[in-house]
Amino acid sequence: MNDISRLAARLRALTPSCGPVRMIAVDGHAGSGKSTFAARLSAALGDAPVLHLDDLATHEELFDWTGRLREQVTGPLSRGETARYAPYDWTARAFGPPRSLAPAPLMLVEGVGAGRRALRPLLAQLLWMDLPAAESWERGRRRDGPALSAFWDGWTAAEAAHFSADPSRPWADALVRQLPVGYEWLE
Repeated sequence: MNDISRLAARLRALTPSCGPVRMIAVDGHAGSGKSTFAARLSAALGDAPVLHLDDLATHEELFDWTGRLREQVTGPLSRGETARYAPYDWTARAFGPPRSLAPAPLMLVEGVGAGRRALRPLLAQLLWMDLPAAESWERGRRRDGPALSAFWDGWTAAEAAHFSADPSRPWADALVRQLPVGYEWLE
């Protein structure tokens, strides 16, 4: 099945999971294609909002963003309120001006760890980009170039430790695989 509109129709039929929002997580290894897939799925969902977890993580807290997510995003959304979060600027190494995120019928949360234990109770669906870690990381390194090689060395160790302690893939509702054209997903 590679017609993304069929997946979008299935997601629209889900029960809200975070207040009035059907929160859909797109998780997988860094470099696995999460952002690209989330953008395409968002378009198929009528431009559903996408929260990028890279906006909540920092150089010092690659995976310790759960409290910030709860306070700034999922807490307000679960009450039907507009969330306000300050996205992290990876170049300036500081949080930027706040952004608003109004409750929407469907919202995508994409990033490494989007399906973590602390977030799963708020998810209507967890999608895992099914590309092995080594292949994903190689794609990420090619994308980011040699200037970020040292960052990637630290990142891969941190990501491996994260998924060892809090794996997402076993909890996924569907595995998403990128094809030469489009995607397929397996329940």
